Amino acid sequence: MPLNKCDLLRVARGLSAMVALALLASPAAARSKRPVEDYAPSFSPEPGAASGNGAIFRPDAGYAALTRGSRAAMVGDVLTIVLVEAMDASKSSSTSTDRSSALSITPPSTGPLSFFSSTDVNLDSAQTFSGAGDAAQSNKLTGEMSVTVAAVYPNGTLLVRGQKQLTLNRGDESVQLSGLVRPADISTDNKVLSTRIANARIRYTGKGDIARASRQGWLQRFFSMISPF
Repeated sequence: MPLNKCDLLRVARGLSAMVALALLASPAAARSKRPVEDYAPSFSPEPGAASGNGAIFRPDAGYAALTRGSRAAMVGDVLTIVLVEAMDASKSSSTSTDRSSALSITPPSTGPLSFFSSTDVNLDSAQTFSGAGDAAQSNKLTGEMSVTVAAVYPNGTLLVRGQKQLTLNRGDESVQLSGLVRPADISTDNKVLSTRIANARIRYTGKGDIARASRQGWLQRFFSMISPF
């Protein structure tokens, strides 16, 4: 039976509502609600006024302790982060229950109840439940990236942040990092392990053909969201 204009209008409205719900449930909409973090590089402050020629101390020349070497210690200094993130998590659980009961009454052989047999008043029940679950997750991120010192706190702790963007043949890759570093954890070659960064925030994302191929379509995400199974 052909559809009339009213039926077509209802179908169009239903599809529009499904598209709107799918867009609201999409990862892009979820990402838009997250606060935007600043990973822009930091630069050293402007040098002070130059002193006269021949002075022993010149503020415009900067200052670095002899024991510091080439390690980052001031705002704008560059620090290399060695990414050695590797985490494994697993969880398993199992449950088993068993319950049974029985009731048996032997009727008298004579009298008004003699017409009952012994099988007529036997009650048996049994209940069994068994359940099991397993979950496992593994993540690994290795490599190196450089960041800049964004702030130096009174106790000497450094706030570092930075990002690394790669444009590949079939997509883009981005690594963003921020956190707190102790000067004592910086090696002589100006490197620090990512496991030594406090309050570390590391994001590894990608976009392009490969990233799109590994994601579900918007209609499939919608039906997965509303499915009761």
